[in-house]
Amino acid sequence: MRLATRNRLSSGGVLSLPLVWTFLFLFIPYAILFIYSFWEKKFPTFVPAFQFGNYLELMVDPQYVRVLLRTIKIAGLVSLLSLLLAYPYAYFLVHKVKRPGVKLVLYMAVVLPLWVSYLLRAYTWKTILGTQGILNSFLVSTGILSEPSSVFLYNQTAMVVTLTYVFIPFMVMPIYAALEKIPGSLTEASRDLGMSAIQTFVRVTLPLSMPGVIAGFTMTFCLSFGDFIAPFLVGGPDGMMIANVIATQFGAALNWPLGSALALVMLVIVLTIITLSDRLQGVGRGKYA
Repeated sequence: MRLATRNRLSSGGVLSLPLVWTFLFLFIPYAILFIYSFWEKKFPTFVPAFQFGNYLELMVDPQYVRVLLRTIKIAGLVSLLSLLLAYPYAYFLVHKVKRPGVKLVLYMAVVLPLWVSYLLRAYTWKTILGTQGILNSFLVSTGILSEPSSVFLYNQTAMVVTLTYVFIPFMVMPIYAALEKIPGSLTEASRDLGMSAIQTFVRVTLPLSMPGVIAGFTMTFCLSFGDFIAPFLVGGPDGMMIANVIATQFGAALNWPLGSALALVMLVIVLTIITLSDRLQGVGRGKYA
């Protein structure tokens, strides 16, 4: 009994610190945002109130709807492009690279950029795509362009390219892990039954790797959805995303109630995506168990 009591106390002590941390720095800030979202802005500050005007403004004002749809579109394109690049790369590492040392080097080539400052990685693409950047210099030197062009920077395409480069490791890692867990005996059995390599991939490898695809797509989408650095560096006026609008409301506009409402809408969207991802992964595990 004493040992059981001591173990329970020890477990409670280990769990208490993360629970307190979560409560102080997660639930309390969310609760404050929730309360502020019902307040009312009265120049030059805002006052306590219980009204739904902030949420109503988000629904009826077309500029907020456009920014939200633009953010969803950019995050979706980044996730899709990352998937198209990451899956072949992960598949190549797992099934084609036989030497462990080479596989480790190629895998770390994707992971190592995460150790570099996010700001530096995003700014690198501003340097590449700028009028005096590497891309323009190459096109002018080869005679394709007569003078540097500004079409490569400060648009949504530049944002998609930059965000894909920044967040593609979060797509590669879960797909790589999922592919590595697939027993080689399954693919060998598939081929012994007369299936071609393409049929084996479609019927065996791809379905069993879907949990990694879903996890990677979810992480990449959510990270891109909440990004505000890339729009500031390479997005331009047409590239403002929802996180930039929230930062503006809490900063220059000093409209904390509206910013809180926007932040909660963004939170609900992200939690919805995570919940759907978890259910899809559960269905996949049950189907292919």
